[in-house]
Amino acid sequence: MNGNLLQNRVAIVTGGGSGIGQAICSAFAQQGATVAVLDVAGDAAQAVAASVDGLAIALDVSDAGACADAVDGVADKLGAPTVLVCSAAYFAGRVPLADLGEDVWEKSLNVNIGGHFNMSKQCIPHMIEAGGGSIVHISSIMAKVANFGQTAYCTTKGALTMLSRGIALDYAKYGIRSNTLMPGGIATKGMADLYGGDMDRAEAEWGAVMHPLGRLGRVEEIADAAVFLASDRSSFITGADLPVEGGYSIR
Repeated sequence: MNGNLLQNRVAIVTGGGSGIGQAICSAFAQQGATVAVLDVAGDAAQAVAASVDGLAIALDVSDAGACADAVDGVADKLGAPTVLVCSAAYFAGRVPLADLGEDVWEKSLNVNIGGHFNMSKQCIPHMIEAGGGSIVHISSIMAKVANFGQTAYCTTKGALTMLSRGIALDYAKYGIRSNTLMPGGIATKGMADLYGGDMDRAEAEWGAVMHPLGRLGRVEEIADAAVFLASDRSSFITGADLPVEGGYSIR
């Protein structure tokens, strides 16, 4: 998808070094945005930034001070960020709650909720000064549909709905929109890893079984939805949850 839907926008994408985040960085650049690629894996961020002629920053989104420094760095080098996509996430694997370590629970909260809070808090003042902006929280259909052994992940993704709606309500008067994007099962390395690295097995045992459309989603399909929510094509949409999940939740 080539065009200029994000022309002259400065976009920050956390978790941009791989998977869905990487696809979003590529799609945003194709739509004319200048992209800052933020990822806990600095080398991965550098590689993606080089591919989109963007800026790379190594960042742990659970570190509030580092988030402040990162956003200030983007503003100094690229200009005020008016698009923020929070895609960085932590998945603890399939562990029933009683077997879940407190450290894993805390990391889930600190990354999957705290990271969105930290980055939104730092970007909102820049968006106010610029006259508006769009925040896209990459959530999951697990925000609405529980799954075995994923209580920590489901809890944090569910919380993003209200975080996003709170932001949407508080900052609508400044022209800032906030929405969540809820992917279903997507063909990423993380999905394959749940099946011992076997993507064909993941397609057969998860994609075909759980999605009425009969397959896993593609990262490009999530990226296209993120472009929509980031752009003026969705200018009257805020506080919404957009499922991109092949019909997972209608069963």
